[in-house]
Amino acid sequence: MENIKDWKDETALARHQIISTLMDASLDASKRQLLREQLASQHGLSTRTLRRYEKAYAEIGFKGLKPKSHDPKPSPKLPGNFKELLDEAILLKREVPSRSINQIILILELEGKVKSGVLSRSTLQRHLQKSGYSKKQMKQYTEAGKAPSAGRFVKPHRMMLLQADIKYGPKLPIGKNKKMVQTYLSALIDDHSRYLPASGFYDNQEVTIVEDTVKKAILRFGKFDVLYTDNGGQYISKHLRTTCAKLGIRVLRTKPYVAKSKGKIEKLNKFVDAFLAEFKASKATTLEELNASWDTWLNSYYHKKAHEGLLTEGVSPEMEWNRDSRRLTFLDTNLIAEAFLHHETRRVDKSGCISFKGCKYEVGLALTGATVEIAYDPMAYETITVTHATIPPITAKPIVIGEFCDKAPKLPEHMLPIEPKSSRFLDALRKVDAERREKFNSAISFSSYKKEAGGIDHV
Repeated sequence: MENIKDWKDETALARHQIISTLMDASLDASKRQLLREQLASQHGLSTRTLRRYEKAYAEIGFKGLKPKSHDPKPSPKLPGNFKELLDEAILLKREVPSRSINQIILILELEGKVKSGVLSRSTLQRHLQKSGYSKKQMKQYTEAGKAPSAGRFVKPHRMMLLQADIKYGPKLPIGKNKKMVQTYLSALIDDHSRYLPASGFYDNQEVTIVEDTVKKAILRFGKFDVLYTDNGGQYISKHLRTTCAKLGIRVLRTKPYVAKSKGKIEKLNKFVDAFLAEFKASKATTLEELNASWDTWLNSYYHKKAHEGLLTEGVSPEMEWNRDSRRLTFLDTNLIAEAFLHHETRRVDKSGCISFKGCKYEVGLALTGATVEIAYDPMAYETITVTHATIPPITAKPIVIGEFCDKAPKLPEHMLPIEPKSSRFLDALRKVDAERREKFNSAISFSSYKKEAGGIDHV
């Protein structure tokens, strides 16, 4: 049963990798369709199948990409010597990569290593693919072997290119009521030296952890030239691209299904796995302990260990980093802080407060009813900056609700009531009334005059 579960998970993951580039929100309908047709041709699928994968993932998530129960399943009954048979099959495939699965099975049967009909084509094909020896994989290996330098590259200096990646960490009881929470390692590795300018474990995998890692690297070692990422949602965010653009950093993404282009960060994952095994043995349970242990492992082991991927043998990432001749370029801290700030708008309520991240922030009664803009660091939003056209920027902190109410805040001077000398309303009414009376009296007077004048004429 476990084999079936693993197989379904692997199938879902493969399908997700195929459609991942189609999830880019920046693609318009025509570009998405063109990319869909290219992917369909590349993977031997129909565009209708890809649409079905996309719809299933959008509605159900990763579970929607798993094969249904009626899809082909791996046989639970394998020969007792299946491992030896698989090794022989791999050897036969390596000898002549063009050999088909049926030919390999026939050879094993002719050599007496397995009885006729015991080894099925689908079972052997699936296990060869899992081991990296399918027809398609062998073709890629052959083509890669013909390519110059097998596609390897390295930048000549530090901080010219940093590769980014996120890896699953351990689950820790750091949630509410000690609930287990998944942690994630966000890391940046220098392409030239394999040194890690910044890395750390977080309790989520939102885009903010990538921004925080990039920010730490810049604050510690200055600006770098290029940020190299995969096509994950954390790396294609508009805010990350805008932030890097403000700081003069280019963002490049790997081509889909070209894993070797991120081989350096993938190589690091082996060291991460070794660390996670040691951390598990330490019995630590907090995020602070996890990061402290990681810093120790990184600075006392990984950075000081000779790295076989460097151009000079016997040199560690730390040695290669420190001996590089390229100077570090540091930026103004205010410029860095501003580039990474997030911006939102809020409406001020009648008590002179705004709501943000489940807390109340006091901004002043002078802004009651106004819509203000807030700027904040997503990793430390205890303090925010509030701006409005009518006032200079102000700093606001969450209101602390105590046992007793604070005194009501004083209104700004321009909003305070003043003692009137008289009622301007009544004064205005009196003036209008006096004018009305004067006109009325004039009318009566003129009427009397006409009557008197008429009487004289009549006589």
